[in-house]
Amino acid sequence: LQQFSDTGSRKEHVKITSESKPGFLERLSETSGGMLMGLVTFLLSFYLLFTNEGRALKTAKSLDEGLSLVIPLDSIHSVSQQNEGTLVHLAGALSTSKPLFDPSYGLSIHAVKLKRKVEMYQWVEYEDSREYEENGEIKKETKYSYNTEWKSEVVNSRNFDREIGHKNPSAMAVESFTAVSSNVQVGSFVLSKGLVDKIDDFKQLSLLNLEDPHADVTRAGDYFYHSENPRRPEVGDLRVSFFYAGLSGDDPHLGSADKVTVVARQRGDQLVPYHTKSGDVLQILYPGDLSVEEVFQKEHESNTMKTWALRAAGWLSMFVGISLMTRIFYTLVDWFPVVRDLVNIGLKAFALCVASSLSLLTISIGWLFYRPLWALLIGLLSVVPIVVAKSRVPPKKQQ
Repeated sequence: LQQFSDTGSRKEHVKITSESKPGFLERLSETSGGMLMGLVTFLLSFYLLFTNEGRALKTAKSLDEGLSLVIPLDSIHSVSQQNEGTLVHLAGALSTSKPLFDPSYGLSIHAVKLKRKVEMYQWVEYEDSREYEENGEIKKETKYSYNTEWKSEVVNSRNFDREIGHKNPSAMAVESFTAVSSNVQVGSFVLSKGLVDKIDDFKQLSLLNLEDPHADVTRAGDYFYHSENPRRPEVGDLRVSFFYAGLSGDDPHLGSADKVTVVARQRGDQLVPYHTKSGDVLQILYPGDLSVEEVFQKEHESNTMKTWALRAAGWLSMFVGISLMTRIFYTLVDWFPVVRDLVNIGLKAFALCVASSLSLLTISIGWLFYRPLWALLIGLLSVVPIVVAKSRVPPKKQQ
């Protein structure tokens, strides 16, 4: 059953759908499907936690190896054969052989990357739903509202609940793209593709010094508009902005070329990935002029942040997996309000304790072959949640 009620505005409407309350067998069937999904999530969490520890330790050992071997270069303007094949550290200004340009808009810049971002003025649909029970039925009230916004991706209006009056074009007349310089250097050294990929701190390019490229294009602020009236755009109008990363030449408006710090293997006049004995790859680039110690400290901090993020993701996956697998106990008692709430709290506490213990145990096993002492301490720590939970259980009353 569907009921429609307009709010008086063409841009908003409400739809109410209703369905009979699912029976016990139907809820049990849905719970069984959730249990299977929970089992998969539960097993994947072990893989994520275990492999993450190996990755973190391998990365840390590779960074320590790199720090012990790296050679700071005295000059970036001459290539010394003595450093062939070794890990080197250098810092200097970026340079490119040719400027990047967009002939469609009469724009050019000496930079490593130039990005054209195209946005189209489109209808966007928003949903706000709430469920409630009425006359033994589950009803869902959904409010659909529509607004016009600038979007860099085409919004498919065919998926709207009500397309009439909110129709978007199916494609953009102008496409976004990113141009990358084919030759990027620091002094006499050419950067590998992997190092160039790390230059991604994009800044918006000011268009104040440019003229309107075509009669049907108007410049307003830092945008080119394909619109009759940029102040009052219509659906289907376009606006184009530009961004650059890695300024590679002195510019009267943008300033001097960007400086970067690189740690990589020297191969002739090229800077390429360095393969460590631990099996990892080192090719590091940071903006600015950094010392060797500062570079490796930043890499260690990045590795630590990634490790903890993946540990949290692994624990959450395990918690969700256990919650889904034990959901069946909640389904069995969900028609008794008080019992249902107590069981729900108990199941959440159970999932919390077991997920914490198993996560710590998995992490300790991951460390077992690398740092046995730490593995033992973490393994002992994994027992704490279970001991705490057990201590809160009241003792049986003596007969």
